[in-house]
Amino acid sequence: MRGRVTLRLMGRIARAGDNHAGVIYSAVMTIGFYRATIAGIGATVGGGIFILSGIGWNEAGPGIILAFLLNALLAASVACAFSEMSTAFPQSGGAYVFAKCVLAVRPAFATGWVLWFAYVVAGALYAMGFSAYAVIAVDGVCALMDRAPPPWLMDRYGQLALAALATAGYAILLVRAKESAGFFTTLAMLLVFLGLVVGGVVVIAGGGTTADASATFTPLFPGGAAGIAAAMGYTFITMQGFEVIAAFAGEVKQPRRNLPRAMFTALFVSAALYIGLLLVTVIAGVDDHARAVSASEPHRFMAVAVENFLGAPGYWATVVITVLASLSALQGNLLAASRVALTMAKDRTLPRVLAKAHSVTGVPTVAVYVSALLGVTLIILLPDLGAAGSAASLIFLLSYALAASTSYLARKRGSARRGGFLAPLFPLIPAVGGIGCVALAIFQAWLEPVAALIVLGWLGIGAVLYLRHFAARAEAVDAHAEARDPELVQLRGRSPLVLVPVANPTSARALIGVATALAPPKVGRVLLLNVVEAAGASARIELAQATLREALTHAVDAGCHPEALMTISPQTWGEIARVAQAHRCESLLLGFTQIPEGAANSKLEGLLSEVECDIAVLRAPVGWNIGGARNIIVPVAGGGTHDRLRARLLASLTRLGKYETVYLRVLRENASEADVAEAQEELDQLAREEVESGYRAEVIRARDVPGTLVEHAAKADLVVLGLQQLTRKRNVFGSLALRIAHETQTAMIMIGRK
Repeated sequence: MRGRVTLRLMGRIARAGDNHAGVIYSAVMTIGFYRATIAGIGATVGGGIFILSGIGWNEAGPGIILAFLLNALLAASVACAFSEMSTAFPQSGGAYVFAKCVLAVRPAFATGWVLWFAYVVAGALYAMGFSAYAVIAVDGVCALMDRAPPPWLMDRYGQLALAALATAGYAILLVRAKESAGFFTTLAMLLVFLGLVVGGVVVIAGGGTTADASATFTPLFPGGAAGIAAAMGYTFITMQGFEVIAAFAGEVKQPRRNLPRAMFTALFVSAALYIGLLLVTVIAGVDDHARAVSASEPHRFMAVAVENFLGAPGYWATVVITVLASLSALQGNLLAASRVALTMAKDRTLPRVLAKAHSVTGVPTVAVYVSALLGVTLIILLPDLGAAGSAASLIFLLSYALAASTSYLARKRGSARRGGFLAPLFPLIPAVGGIGCVALAIFQAWLEPVAALIVLGWLGIGAVLYLRHFAARAEAVDAHAEARDPELVQLRGRSPLVLVPVANPTSARALIGVATALAPPKVGRVLLLNVVEAAGASARIELAQATLREALTHAVDAGCHPEALMTISPQTWGEIARVAQAHRCESLLLGFTQIPEGAANSKLEGLLSEVECDIAVLRAPVGWNIGGARNIIVPVAGGGTHDRLRARLLASLTRLGKYETVYLRVLRENASEADVAEAQEELDQLAREEVESGYRAEVIRARDVPGTLVEHAAKADLVVLGLQQLTRKRNVFGSLALRIAHETQTAMIMIGRK
């Protein structure tokens, strides 16, 4: 991120609202093609070319021009993916939203985690670039004043401190400032870029350069193909920024028309300026002195080369614009990083505290400060600007590869055709973009092991944190989104199958009602199964047919159109497990009027521990129908493994009618007021995420916790609680479930997962 135009746009996004599903905000569409394009250009054009061109020259010589051109083409192939996805899903959020819509919450977390780090690394790069050029500026000013520069500033640790202070300072500014208008900043940068290019052309046309162009271009590719690839990897970060237009896609007017045009225009203008500046610089500015500087101080290469054809004014214009552009880029990347973290926190793929906003400005305070802290850590860890540029390019290459693969899957599933833009030459374009980004990232990881280790460490940290701390709540929020919006299930290419064994005609109606809730409308499927025991099968077939016929009748009356299957097997429980595995069922729903005891119970628990799908066990009295339930009790004992299933079930039930859902937690009577307050806050948040409306969250203290739960359950129409961990070494029905089942006639749905 470079230009401050983006600050105003994305600041508006952050306050646009909170979509529970995480498929982010859809704000009022107020941004036209012109403003979107300016934002994209401002986010792309910046100080990266001044900071990193010397490193690219060392690797590829004059071939750096080809490296930038290839980077532009690679970015254009990725822009096709962003354009296709943002027109299909014109919602603010960019690549993270694409992954949420087309994949699932886990790959969406991976995408968001990578994207967050990408902006943080880019911010660290520009903070270090600012520090390097600030030292040049201070040294120049001190020379004019005939004074020595401060010794601490010329030391590496002093420059690191300066970069860290800049990061901290801009973090504070972001928190305290409501908006930041950046149109004139972007315009000024464009004019300076254009002035340098035009000035170079004038000097070349007038023959005023002393550089020997023929010698400069000989050899043309001194590093060969490897040198070109290395230069591409070090400088790819300079093409980053066009994708920010997708981040505020929900605010763009006529998105199917304007989003692709704005992205490609921003990328084309930026690439044209970059390549134009490189051409005049290589032709008119590279001499022996510039080559020597590229080896010793590569970040000064461009400024020295510009000085060779525009003199001291060109040199100092380059220094000043690099300082300003680097600061603008630092601020923009901090902003973008905080917004990615904010979005993920609202989806619970990151801790909820990161969504905490400033009371006046609405800026996500914690997300900004955490992003800044990560940036400062990277400033300390990265040894130089080359490693910083490599790490920033590497991580953005990975995020772009994820976006390209998402667009490929969306096109294959047909969901991309919802939009107005389709990338040409499918699947060549997304394949070139995705494979090219991955290949270049791998090469860059080999070239800069430190950068690769930092990126791998970040990915490893993300995997551990997600599995240990974020997965349960993130997947529950996502399951709620799927249940409330079945189209999301379809977009992800899923067609969930619920297996419902039916043996007793009296329980068929209750089972069908729950199965209808579990199977998303239009995309979910229900498979009714009747297993006829092999012994005496001929006498039982007619009864099995009658049972299935009655179940199908209830299903049609309920608006469900299931499939039906009758099999013959010597082992009923084993056959249910076989069918569940053969049909790759997502859920298994079992129904009883009473929980089986003795041998039957052991066989049931054996089945539940054997199947590889989600489990729902319905215990309901004869004649019970879910359509008549109005009061649902959800006992919660704290953190659990059933959050995702519970959220899906409860959100599905709200599609069928209006329910009052009571989340209930019973603490010991000696629990402190602080414990009660903490439990109440957690329970309120849990209910809000899983039910959203029509709920109550109650925390009470009691001497007899199980007895109090049974008392409340007896007054409800339905109780939803979890099974114990599904293994062969323990009973799946806990003591509380058995007690409620034995002491009440309330319908129960017990849920569990592997």
